[in-house]
Amino acid sequence: MSGAVPSGFLALPSVDATLAREIQDELENVEEVLKSTVEASDPMLSQSANHLLSAGGKRFRATLVLLASRFGDPTAEELVPAAAVVELTHVATLYHDDVMDEAELRRGEYSANQRWGNSIAILTGDFVFARASEMLADLGVEAVRLQAQTFGRLVQGQVLETSGPRGDTDPLTHYLQVIADKTASLIASSARFGAMFGRADSGVIETVTRACEALGMAFQLSDDILDVAGSSEESGKAPGTDLREGVLTLPMFYAQRSTSPEDKGLQELLGRPLDADEAGDALRLLRAHPAMELARADLRAWADKARAEFATLPDVPPRWAFEALCDFVVERTT
Repeated sequence: MSGAVPSGFLALPSVDATLAREIQDELENVEEVLKSTVEASDPMLSQSANHLLSAGGKRFRATLVLLASRFGDPTAEELVPAAAVVELTHVATLYHDDVMDEAELRRGEYSANQRWGNSIAILTGDFVFARASEMLADLGVEAVRLQAQTFGRLVQGQVLETSGPRGDTDPLTHYLQVIADKTASLIASSARFGAMFGRADSGVIETVTRACEALGMAFQLSDDILDVAGSSEESGKAPGTDLREGVLTLPMFYAQRSTSPEDKGLQELLGRPLDADEAGDALRLLRAHPAMELARADLRAWADKARAEFATLPDVPPRWAFEALCDFVVERTT
């Protein structure tokens, strides 16, 4: 064992120290697989494909694979490749998202589209996903099917976000569906991969999947709240990115629904692209608005839903770690 110091929620006092150390060591194995997998014969492609991986990231989805496997056999040889697959899938979507969002920063670094242009960023995302698919082929038909279903939801979520709500669809309901498809689907599938390849009982597999779908909702709501309330160091991108781009997130939906005349100025700034001065004003007003606490209440509700599912699992260290993760996702926004 390398003796790597656990990071993120694994370092919380409520997480069993032995479990945390084991998973951290396995994450190092995942890291080696990630780096070797995206190497290419072309130097530029290798550089662009390594760009987001070398910039860091929480390896949150890989951690879920390894943690969920603890409800079965955590020594199964498929687990490290499966953890790499979900991380590569996630990274591939980030390349595409940053092009569509015209993002400038990702994980505290210039985004690939800023550094090499949109075409290279899109092709790099395609390459990373292709390498993930190649690894996936060795994991069996069930894994390929799960990945295909998940990728379908990822694409559907992006289409929904791009096209916006239609007809009489409630914009908030539409927004939550986008989150479910774009974020929660892969987080749920990560846990399902872990429990599935760990040969956990079928009931445990289903429970972990449901719990992590809810956890994925909480995770994205947490990110959306951090985009308003946090800093570049916390979120890996410039605060107020969604505001500047005219993207509506949960705090903004609640601010829009206010009937107070005092909120008219803020409401006029929401849902459209803003210049630097307007974005600064919107950020200041929104941070002080009661909508932030309403959004945090929704975040806590999704985390509580996940926690209620986890509470039905065996009372062992992996369950305690998942419960600590529910707390972590909420507390990072306070």
